[in-house]
Amino acid sequence: MGNKDIILSGKNIVKDYGGNVVLNGLDIEIYKGSFTVVMGPSGSGKSTLLHVLSGMDSITSGEVAYKGRNIQGLKEKELAQLRGNSFGFVFQKPHLVSSLSLYENIFLAGLVNNSLTEEEARAETERLLRKMGISDVKGHMPSGVSGGEAQRAAVARAVIGKPEILFADEPTGALNKSNTREVLDLLVGLYKEGQDIMLVTHDKEAALRGNRVIYIEDGAVISELKLHNYQGEDKEREKMLSGFLSRLNW
Repeated sequence: MGNKDIILSGKNIVKDYGGNVVLNGLDIEIYKGSFTVVMGPSGSGKSTLLHVLSGMDSITSGEVAYKGRNIQGLKEKELAQLRGNSFGFVFQKPHLVSSLSLYENIFLAGLVNNSLTEEEARAETERLLRKMGISDVKGHMPSGVSGGEAQRAAVARAVIGKPEILFADEPTGALNKSNTREVLDLLVGLYKEGQDIMLVTHDKEAALRGNRVIYIEDGAVISELKLHNYQGEDKEREKMLSGFLSRLNW
């Protein structure tokens, strides 16, 4: 799984929405060189955990630290800079700017909050378009492409700034089976290139891509499974994950 350098951690995290405790004293560590998957039943706090670890939401108590620095004390402008410079985000829906082409969505993301020059951003946009297999539709608006193509553009937009961590929240939840596999394989490819990933999912097919599966329930981590890096379909790997989830009554 790579080394054990902790790049992101949460200690005794509590998130309380007006008496509704979503995260309940949760502890977690995200390591450099990892593809971490977070699973759990509906309402277990998976997405909330992603939001607080990435600085998109605050916590009620506890600590969230990025590279050893407590981010809870940062001002909103500092948090925005952290999210823009160090984190990338992919959600269930692409959330592309509807008035911009796929190319423009990716290219402009390369200029905002990043140190890329215009020339570098254009070159990297073209590289990512090829990598994502959407060069032929780069001039199309989001409404003029398939859901899978739009989501692949969203992945490209998320990583053009070379973020330290890519946060993915149910990125294949709205896709059909073939598009799901394409997006998951792209995430694996990015990981092999050195991109650290934290993926929240309820899908076993998606979870199989990770090398570490963390299971949370009632707002706390209750179990963890370590896997070798994904190399393709592997019945033994599938059996390990299925057994792990079965023991947790998932």
